[in-house]
Amino acid sequence: MKTKLLILFVLVAGLHVAHSQYGYGMNRYYGRNAIPQADAPDKKPEPLTAEEIVENEMPNIIEAVGLNDFEAAVVSSILTKYVKQRIELRILELEPEQSRAAYEKIDRAEREELMQGLPPEKFEAMEALKESGYDAKKLKKKEKRKRKKSKT
Repeated sequence: MKTKLLILFVLVAGLHVAHSQYGYGMNRYYGRNAIPQADAPDKKPEPLTAEEIVENEMPNIIEAVGLNDFEAAVVSSILTKYVKQRIELRILELEPEQSRAAYEKIDRAEREELMQGLPPEKFEAMEALKESGYDAKKLKKKEKRKRKKSKT
């Protein structure tokens, strides 16, 4: 009986020692490293492409100007084309004077294409929306102010 008890005690003690060899014994972190890890630096979000920028703005433009499907497709293609040119110009990092002249040239060309692709009243609404920074809410507020002034 004493030998059985002694063998059982040796086995239990041996299992405890074997278990602690794996790092799980007295370590309360159960094998995890006790040294805290540094946070990885935040990755910068990738800049949006021209198509994504136009796609994000098109619902506001369609609502504010009242475009049908064909006109929306025309405006979307024109805006995508010129947003790409603006992005390319920004990447070039030209001198301020050259950059300003190039932006003006792009604006004129965009305006001409929009004038040819849209009816006059929708073109005017598009220009007003562009002046308000493509914010339909600002445009609606301006229209309400104009209506109130014209009534009085």
